[in-house]
Amino acid sequence: MWSAFGGAMSDALDDDPRTAVVLADIGTHLFREARRKHPDRIINVGIREQLMMGVAGGLALCGLRPVVHTVAPFLIERPFEQVKLNFAQQDVGAVLVSMGASYDLPPYAFSHFAPGDVAALDSLPNWTIHVPGHPDEARDLLRHALPGDGRVYLRLSSRTNSRPHPVSSRFTVLRQGRRGVVLAVGPTLDQVLAATSVLDVTVLYASTIRPFDAHGLRTAVLARQRTDIVLVEPYLAGTSAHQVASALVDVPHRLLTLGVRRDLEVRSYGTPEEHELLHGLDPVTLGKEIRSFLVLEPGGRDAG
Repeated sequence: MWSAFGGAMSDALDDDPRTAVVLADIGTHLFREARRKHPDRIINVGIREQLMMGVAGGLALCGLRPVVHTVAPFLIERPFEQVKLNFAQQDVGAVLVSMGASYDLPPYAFSHFAPGDVAALDSLPNWTIHVPGHPDEARDLLRHALPGDGRVYLRLSSRTNSRPHPVSSRFTVLRQGRRGVVLAVGPTLDQVLAATSVLDVTVLYASTIRPFDAHGLRTAVLARQRTDIVLVEPYLAGTSAHQVASALVDVPHRLLTLGVRRDLEVRSYGTPEEHELLHGLDPVTLGKEIRSFLVLEPGGRDAG
């Protein structure tokens, strides 16, 4: 996804004189050639993330379309006050593009983990949040975001699905079933499909999670015999639980939220795969959790 972003963004700098890139040392290698052609629209402020957001806010106030890029915790958490004041308070837009996701960079330890990034942005108004599951989706979502003036967060990850799906603000129905609805966000999809391969459930896919497709979820839930929902997100478990509750405020339902565990701060290095296992986002653990919640045996039969 990182390379896809660099290529798409370099093309955009060639095609649209309104676009500009603001960096804080990380990712500069993606724009070596583009910087030779557009030195005035690629700005590296050094390791000064708060300044990075101030510069981007100023560019937006001047009518440019800033794209701000660094590792997720340095993009969202460290300069969060500047994100709030320079964009939301001033009512201007930017495209924030992160890399590293929740635990993609374990060699750099806990300081480079950002499982709370989506939850943090969710506390601010009018942010569109994209969580692509494939490099092609990341490229398409960036291209869709650049022409506008809105506030957009594009969350890149090294964890990817085996194939892309068309990007949309609506949830994509990948499988129909009668015993519940499983919503997979971004790069969790392949694990969810493997975990539910023998279960009689509907599987929805989202590469855009804000705005939340309340209509799509309601349609899927109300078509089922049971109003049981499993939400699988690649960041803090339960981040979108309030959106599910709002979408189904008049519908009695049960909800299981799966994602990065909230009761665990992992200070070990390891690999992304090991962190995935620790948080229960591997197919085997997901399958056990989903079957237990839906009270199903393999094959989709009701237990007992």
